[in-house]
Amino acid sequence: MSSHEEITIDTVLKNIKFQLDFKNEALIRSAYELAERAHLGQKRKSIIDAYIQHPLHTALNLAIIGLGAKTITAGLLHDVPEDTQVSLKEIEQKFGKEIASLVDGVTKLGKIKLRGTKEELYLENLRKMFLAMASDIRVVLIKLADRLHNMETLEYLPPEKQQRIALETMEVFAPIANRLGIGEIKGRLEDLSFQYLDPENYAYTEKLLHDQYGQRKKNIDRIVNELKKELLREGIDVVAIFGRTKHLYSLFQKLKRHDMDIEKIYDLIGIRIIVHDLANCYETLGIVHKKYRPLVGRIKDYISLPKPNGYQSIHTTIFGPGGDFLEVQIRTKKMDDEAEYGIASHWIYSEKKRKLKNFFMKSKHAVPEEELVWVNQLREWQSDIGKDDQEFMEGLRIDFFKNHIFAFTPRGDIIDLPEDATPIDFAYRVHSEVGNRATGAKANGKMITLDYKIKNGEVIEIITSRNHKNPSHDWIKFVRTSLAKGQIKKYLKKEGLL
Repeated sequence: MSSHEEITIDTVLKNIKFQLDFKNEALIRSAYELAERAHLGQKRKSIIDAYIQHPLHTALNLAIIGLGAKTITAGLLHDVPEDTQVSLKEIEQKFGKEIASLVDGVTKLGKIKLRGTKEELYLENLRKMFLAMASDIRVVLIKLADRLHNMETLEYLPPEKQQRIALETMEVFAPIANRLGIGEIKGRLEDLSFQYLDPENYAYTEKLLHDQYGQRKKNIDRIVNELKKELLREGIDVVAIFGRTKHLYSLFQKLKRHDMDIEKIYDLIGIRIIVHDLANCYETLGIVHKKYRPLVGRIKDYISLPKPNGYQSIHTTIFGPGGDFLEVQIRTKKMDDEAEYGIASHWIYSEKKRKLKNFFMKSKHAVPEEELVWVNQLREWQSDIGKDDQEFMEGLRIDFFKNHIFAFTPRGDIIDLPEDATPIDFAYRVHSEVGNRATGAKANGKMITLDYKIKNGEVIEIITSRNHKNPSHDWIKFVRTSLAKGQIKKYLKKEGLL
């Protein structure tokens, strides 16, 4: 649906992912009626659009990613206290404290603007965005839905505002969408920002993708049809099978890593197969490989070893007809929802189980702890480092926005680490005493140095000394995580060595 298309409240209601009861439908309609009256006569920068279209599109984005009635209600009302005569107190009186709190949280985040350098942008925005996450994740989800529609209508703003908002989106909002696992919003935010921040390379990449897709479309259609028949013959009930292309910004980043050589990009265009259950995923992989020869070394099982943001899927690259390489992604419907909508998808599945029972951070309806472990880690970490802005900056970049890997303890516990993390980072993530007493390490049973860069999926064993603690100044030079740096400095200060 186009961001410029006029929509109604019925459009929003039709896109809600679960069965609404009368009470919740009435709640959403009541919020729409108040917002429509409050914004009456207001126009957006396009002049032709009535302002109410913005909260409606924000609410639609929230409905599409699977959020509940209260969050959609807050999305409809998110600009009311700031831009109209209706106060937050009036919203609380009419819709209750919980919805008023969500609206207030979005209003406060809206006041944070990019000023000065990128450094200041990170410091000013990220601290507040992450604190909002740690208190109620829905505030950030509403803000992402709001920002997505703002980016889709950015053409109507002056060039200097376009640049500021696009930079803020690329540097702050897209990484947060990625960390929350909301692949669809992350990809769209990046592409929209890319269009304004680097129009020349945007146009080049867009043409390249368009030309490649045009050349390969017949082959893709043929493979989709052949796989449909083959899977049906083998008794696999397919939910969906379709061709897909990479997002433009993601493609451009990959091109840069491969000297702008399109022939080296194996996942430019691919096919996604969605099936009903886990067993079907692996059966489907076998059927695909029986039909088309796989490229050795290009099978990635993110089901048994998910990405740190929760992404699960099987990826394999095949030789298609005509000699083209083609990536095939295989996943269940639940995995697909989680890949597209991330943390928001948990509302969809819990709604189905619990019937319209919202759950959020710091409440009796909380998102399960394991789903947001890193948000809680962040809250503790912020408390530990206090007000040191430089340390906060560096930690954010490495701990939260850098690509992540998984490593295992010898007992099979998963340790989530940023790329290039070392055995000392691993040790401190296990426990501060394991880090302090570390004297050596093994990866997959072989001795490694303490500054070794851990690879995804390795089993790391830390060798410790019972007799003495071992942290040294040298460790600070090569560790990657702020947790490890903080613990080493804490020990050295305590011993009078720093």
